[in-house]
Amino acid sequence: MTAREAEVAEATQADAYYCEIPNEPCVIVMFGASGDLARRKLLPALHDLARHSCLAPRFRLVGFARTELSDDDFRRNASEFLPKVDSPGPSGVGQHEFLKHLQYFSGNYDDAEAYRRLVERLENLDREGQLGGNRLFYLATPPEVYPRVIEQLGKAGLAHPKTEKSWTRVIIEKPFGRDQASARALNDKVLSVFEESQVYRIDHYLGKETVQNMLVLRFGNGIFEPLWNRNYVDHVQITAAESLGVERRAAFYESTGALRDMIQSHVLQLTSLVAMEAPATFDATSVRNEKIKVLQSIRPFRQETIWKSVVRGQYGPGTVNGKAVPGYRQEPGVKPDSPTETFVALKLQVDNWRWSGVPFYLRTGKRLKRATTEVAIRFKQAPHMVFRSGNAESNSLILNIQPDEGISLSFGAKSPGSQMQIRPVTMDFQYRQAFGGGSRDAYATLINDCIRGDATLFDRADSVEAAWALVDPILEAWRTASAPPFPNYPAGSEGPRAADDLTESDGHQWRAL
Repeated sequence: MTAREAEVAEATQADAYYCEIPNEPCVIVMFGASGDLARRKLLPALHDLARHSCLAPRFRLVGFARTELSDDDFRRNASEFLPKVDSPGPSGVGQHEFLKHLQYFSGNYDDAEAYRRLVERLENLDREGQLGGNRLFYLATPPEVYPRVIEQLGKAGLAHPKTEKSWTRVIIEKPFGRDQASARALNDKVLSVFEESQVYRIDHYLGKETVQNMLVLRFGNGIFEPLWNRNYVDHVQITAAESLGVERRAAFYESTGALRDMIQSHVLQLTSLVAMEAPATFDATSVRNEKIKVLQSIRPFRQETIWKSVVRGQYGPGTVNGKAVPGYRQEPGVKPDSPTETFVALKLQVDNWRWSGVPFYLRTGKRLKRATTEVAIRFKQAPHMVFRSGNAESNSLILNIQPDEGISLSFGAKSPGSQMQIRPVTMDFQYRQAFGGGSRDAYATLINDCIRGDATLFDRADSVEAAWALVDPILEAWRTASAPPFPNYPAGSEGPRAADDLTESDGHQWRAL
């Protein structure tokens, strides 16, 4: 098989992801359509949905941005970020057909006249495409633009469905606020225009197959759930490690940092899924009710506990994958004395019946030794070791979220020979090997859910504010105290030494990166 044939085979083998029944026709208005997020993530995700027959054949996409572009320019720019292999499914559309559905609209985000013209454009598209009045607005702009777009949508009469049978929804990207006060203010603005049921606050981590499979693993099998509690679990580790630096995001990162960028959103979302109780039914309301209970059960950080339970770091020069890389303060756009953290590790206590006394260790960082996102459940050792010559390790269940999605279970087994020697062995499940092809992109999954009206994997207003309430005391403590001597870990390492102290003080160790 040639390289080209292999590429085509890889692109066409995942037939299981085709939608037997396409979604309802709709128009998608993408604010910030000329930005990186739209080009690198959203347009490829929509193309994937169209290719797999999930978008209705009559869908339309209108890119809204300030940059002056023609429809043809927009399509040409979009095509540069779409897969090179153009292989529609049995009833899906190829790249050429997909691009025909794209249009461009130039305007300022706070210009009422632009929204008046947008109304006219949408009315025409609705008639031409017989879209049923269904509209999805996607806010892929910088966060400071969100309130302006929301306000103008309301003033233009675009926030409510046209008819009783049509729908209008809005997807809002993270970061959703910079702290609890700003998140609450943004929620107030959004909910003054839209109903909560129309609002989809997106976190792309929740669209990953292994994250969703976490719920199936726990609540769809009789093996693990009986062990998923303080009686059997020793501790939990959640890691979101990146080998990349800030790349072209220095301006954003300087005002954000790892705590806001990763812990408040992605990592706490994973924590709530790991620790939640079984929902009464698998629907958006029940699942999200259980998730927020976890956030509300996490022991609040106090001034006297922050310095013992939270570690921050910033990377210096080092070597990643054999290549010398600069420190954070040498990155373009970063202040030479920047106090911004690129690494955070913290210990949580979930004060409820299921998890009382079980520490949750969370860590995230840039320029670490290896890029990986995983959840590690470490079980308690057997209460009595009858094999005196053995030295069995405790069992672990590892949920690999990226880059290789899958699940691993480690346990002890006797090694060959006359002696009773116990060695750890691992059973691995990998999505690619089990199901063939790659799993659907997280953004494609979540956009598809939104069009279907399924909010299960999206954040709710109260959940966003609860997550900010947890990290606000840490941000305040850092604001009023000097940063530790930065940099305090070299690029290509596993983070600052103080992060090891965090676990070792409890007799535990981080899993090696």
